[in-house]
Amino acid sequence: MKEPWHIRLGIWAGVALLLAWSLLPIYWTLASSLTPTVEFNARPLHLFPEHPTGEHYLRLLGVLDGHMGGVDVAGEFRLALFNSILTSGAATVLCVLMSLLAAYAFARLNFPGREVLFYAVVGTMAVPGYAVLIPLFRLMVSLRQIDAYLGVTLIYVSAFLPLCLWLLKGVMDTLPRSLEEAARIDGASHMRILFSIIAPIAAPGLTATAILTFLGAWGQYVVPLVFSPKDTKPLTVLIPEFAGKNFVDYGLIMAGGSIAIAVPCLLVIFLNRYLISGLLAGSTK
Repeated sequence: MKEPWHIRLGIWAGVALLLAWSLLPIYWTLASSLTPTVEFNARPLHLFPEHPTGEHYLRLLGVLDGHMGGVDVAGEFRLALFNSILTSGAATVLCVLMSLLAAYAFARLNFPGREVLFYAVVGTMAVPGYAVLIPLFRLMVSLRQIDAYLGVTLIYVSAFLPLCLWLLKGVMDTLPRSLEEAARIDGASHMRILFSIIAPIAAPGLTATAILTFLGAWGQYVVPLVFSPKDTKPLTVLIPEFAGKNFVDYGLIMAGGSIAIAVPCLLVIFLNRYLISGLLAGSTK
């Protein structure tokens, strides 16, 4: 039965509103990154720059002089981009590997307290990050991991590991045991079964877990602001610094934001099918 026109119209209106709400800020960032500095104060505002320029990107990349207040903007930006990729990538690899091992143990091995331990780990997702910020800071100070790659990476891992474990445990529960039992009869160890049989089958789930972890770590602001204030600061901490006390460089902010947006967008675009299939993998049994 065909739906009435007013219901279809309402659905399309809702979709259009949702798309506008999601995409207009991104469009405005991209358009502003191509706007010359002198046009930012123009009135009325233009939806598209009248004289598009790539000056702000060239300053970030070091092609043009990008010094601001005696700071080498291009050098700082390259370092921050490297820091974002390194910490997010390292946290992703560690989370996927550790959650894969843990999910296999919780799904396939029998040991005392298995259910209690699993729900205790997953239950930490309900703990607000701000509630443990001060004790975590004191711990990192005692371990000398403030402004260190290892310190902020471990914080990311502790934050996203419960979610990764929960997702992969659901995937493991849906996988057939017949191949594992055949491999065990042939004398394969648990580690051989995990990495040679289960991991390839669970690849969509692993990919989805990796994407969610990378996106979560890439977009962090408060954690690196506190624990990576200088040498290991990522893009999310560097870009707001383009707003000085007496001057706000909107062009650099928007250009840096556009590059920061591009990395996760490209990741999701190319791996979108794995993300959807991986998230749905644990929905049926």
